[in-house]
Amino acid sequence: MTGDISLPQIEELARALLLKIGEDPEREGLRLTPQRVAEMLAELTSGYRTDPREIIDGALFAVEYDEMIVVKDIEFYSLCEHHLTPFFGKAHVGYIPDGKVIGFSKIPRIVDHFSRRLQLQERLTEEIANFLMEAVEPQGVGVVLEGFHLCMAMRGVKKQNARMVTSAMKGLFRRDPRTRAEFLELIGQGKG
Repeated sequence: MTGDISLPQIEELARALLLKIGEDPEREGLRLTPQRVAEMLAELTSGYRTDPREIIDGALFAVEYDEMIVVKDIEFYSLCEHHLTPFFGKAHVGYIPDGKVIGFSKIPRIVDHFSRRLQLQERLTEEIANFLMEAVEPQGVGVVLEGFHLCMAMRGVKKQNARMVTSAMKGLFRRDPRTRAEFLELIGQGKG
C-alpha cells in the first residue's frame, strides 16, 4: 500500500496537464477541474490505501453448509494501468464453504477494493480469487469478470462491442470439472 494521497499536488499536476494540452485552467468550466480530478483519483485509487482484511471484520460465520454460493452481476469500475482510461463490467464470484461463510455484502466490497487501483483485468480477477481463498479458506473459489475497456473502444482499434472475459478458478473449481461447470452455468457462462 502506498501512503496518503496528496490532493494539492495532484491538483497542480491536473492544472499543468490542462495547460499542456492547450486549455485555460482559469476558464469558467475548468476552474474547479483540478480539484475534481484530484478527488476522483483519490476515490478511484483508494484500494492502495485500505486493507481488504478490514472489509471482513467479523463477517465470517460458522456453518455446516457446503454447497456452492454465488454472487453474480457485481458491477465494478477500474482504471486501465496502460492508458488510465476506465474499464468496467460485471464480476461473478462463487465459492464452496469449508465450515464458514462470509457476509453476503462483503463480496461486492472486496471486488470494489481490488478494482480501485490501476489494474489489468487479468490481475484483478486473480486478486479477488486469491484474497477469498486466503481469507475465507473455502474448498474452492471461482471468479469471472466481464469487462468493457474504454482504451479499446475510444482509441487504438476502436472496437465498441468487444468485451474481455477473464476467470480465476481455485481449489475445487480448478480440480473438479463438474464444480467449474456448475459455477459457469449459474452465472450464465455455461453451455446452452
